[in-house]
Amino acid sequence: MRLSLGLTAYRALSWRSAQSPQEPWAPRPAGPLLWMHATSAERFSALEDLGRRLGVQAPDINFLISVNASVPLAASRGARGAETQASPPIALLSDHPAGVRDFLEHWKPDICLWTGGDLMPNLICAAADQGVEMILADLNASDLPRRRGGWLADVTRPCLDCFSLVLPDGTRVAAQLRRLGIPGRRIDVQGRLTTGASPPPCPEEALTAAAQALGVRPLWLAALIRAEEIPAVVAAHREALRFQHRLLLVAVPADPDDTPELIEVADANGLRLADWHGGDSIGEDTQVLICDDSSDLGLWYRMAPVTFMAGSLAPPGAGGNSPYEAMALGSAVLYGPHVGDHAAAYRRLTDAGAARSLRDADSLANAVVQLSAPDHAAAMALAGWETVTESAALTDHLIELIQDRLDQRENSDARA
Repeated sequence: MRLSLGLTAYRALSWRSAQSPQEPWAPRPAGPLLWMHATSAERFSALEDLGRRLGVQAPDINFLISVNASVPLAASRGARGAETQASPPIALLSDHPAGVRDFLEHWKPDICLWTGGDLMPNLICAAADQGVEMILADLNASDLPRRRGGWLADVTRPCLDCFSLVLPDGTRVAAQLRRLGIPGRRIDVQGRLTTGASPPPCPEEALTAAAQALGVRPLWLAALIRAEEIPAVVAAHREALRFQHRLLLVAVPADPDDTPELIEVADANGLRLADWHGGDSIGEDTQVLICDDSSDLGLWYRMAPVTFMAGSLAPPGAGGNSPYEAMALGSAVLYGPHVGDHAAAYRRLTDAGAARSLRDADSLANAVVQLSAPDHAAAMALAGWETVTESAALTDHLIELIQDRLDQRENSDARA
């Protein structure tokens, strides 16, 4: 490709920078490889979700996810990979020319799906020069230079020229792209790419049994409670019972070994308990239902109109838990101040009126009482559903686009 003055200077300066050490990569699997690049933790989560869905539809596709070295990966800890792989490789990339060369020589990707801005000129241009199909999605206004001239625009334009298709998140960004000289035929306006949710399964017989056992009791769910949060959750429920005497708490500890402590604290507060898996009968006087198997969360997200996502009132550093599964199954979400691993998700849902933040046990109790009114919880749940599913059309579009491009490459290779 013809180098601009800015890109030529950038490449020269890149060689002078220190190269970060790279851990050995796993072997490159046989078959087509989709390389997905995230420029933020939220986009990383969205690409994992896309990979899982694409892996189900096209199990012969291999996946690689890369991120800028500056992107925190806390949000992805413990996340599962695509169905075709237990854990897709993750590469932390810098734009050093030597690292770029090693990355491309090792992985030899067929298609790159780049999300957002923070473009890496050496990597993008080298990949395009080697024949990698380049697609740019989820591009917003902040990802592009504000001024048309100058160093940044001189580097941005050659990068954008490497993408056969650019999917901005709105018409305003599309106009910016055209002003930068990108032909309209390569611009396809779409929405934002955000994390969706694959709701956890729930056997129909389990749902029927729970509905029969609980009847029309009002209930709320405390999901994945950490040991440090047990006193706060129990105190919140005891306070809420002053206003809703038939209210039932379904308590699911994050660690089953914490169940005895949960029982002890509830007993000390004079609350009457039942053990879901122990087969205890659930009477009108039952106040806390303990379920020490987190695989049942698919059931309780369906049953509970309100869910407190625990791990968020624990001391800072706990990181919280993802709210998307509860949202996808129609439960309004409450959360504490410590959700660093999923901060972008909670901010997005709170802005949409689908989640509510809490400070402590008192505010948790107040929120549970307020949301025991069915219309309040339903309004939040609807907002959550709309937010969680807002990028479904873009995800479907990208899956179809990637499959089509891979089919075209396979047919082209067969004719060669």
